[in-house]
Amino acid sequence: MATTQEWIQGSRPRTLGAAIAPVAVGTAAASTLGPITWWRALAALVVALALQVGVNFANDYSDGVRGTDADRRGPVRLTASGLATPGAVRAAAVGSLLIAAIVGAVLAIATYPWLLLLGAAMLLAAALYTGGPRPYGYAGFGELMVLICFGFVATVGTALVQRNGVPAAAWWGSLVTGLPACAVLLANNVRDIATDTVVGKRTLAVRIGDRSARRLFVGCLLASFIAVIPIAILNPWAALAFLAIPLAVAPSKAMLTRTDAPGLIAALVGTVRLELVAGSLLALGLAIS
Repeated sequence: MATTQEWIQGSRPRTLGAAIAPVAVGTAAASTLGPITWWRALAALVVALALQVGVNFANDYSDGVRGTDADRRGPVRLTASGLATPGAVRAAAVGSLLIAAIVGAVLAIATYPWLLLLGAAMLLAAALYTGGPRPYGYAGFGELMVLICFGFVATVGTALVQRNGVPAAAWWGSLVTGLPACAVLLANNVRDIATDTVVGKRTLAVRIGDRSARRLFVGCLLASFIAVIPIAILNPWAALAFLAIPLAVAPSKAMLTRTDAPGLIAALVGTVRLELVAGSLLALGLAIS
């Protein structure tokens, strides 16, 4: 039986900044148009966090039962390691996604009921990333879906439930938060290129190769800061996000030079930290603009 600490580690808490940042930016972007309804912001945060945890457990379960996690390096994997039964990990995934579904449904009904359809699509995307007969994460589309789900949908959706309309800052902010999230997945997949190739998992890193994937990682971080520029033109205090640029140095250097698992894991964790800090600074700048 897995301990409480092992369950916590299995949820991959160090990735949760990728769920917090888009909600913060979306809420702050909406605040430029008027007062914020705080229970909606909190509900959006719960949805994003529950989806992230649900995806992490779902991936643990699906990769574990497929046998693709047997020789992978990185955080603890409950199913593959035998610390928890597949059924228990699947139940954790379902429970987390159910929380996201319930809270998201309340938020949608209170604002725009058509968001129920979008929410259903997000739940399906979470389940099919490494699950189902043809998981899209095994075909190289993981980064694209991360940009859509934890970039555009999370940021713009959070702004939308606050206001009747979405400010331009939320659209550009989707890139500020979504591109580092893509970089996080790239760091994860570069680390696992060798083992993923053996088991036939054709992630984007496997498809384009080690060197190109590393360069794409750096490109994602660079582009995320470029996306701050149009936001700062209309909201000058948004330029506070540029203060996070030094945090991009260590992850970029690690991705360009390191081949060992600890080094690449450090790049992943550093990128989550970068996204959270940059998103928080951008949100602060938007709130005071």
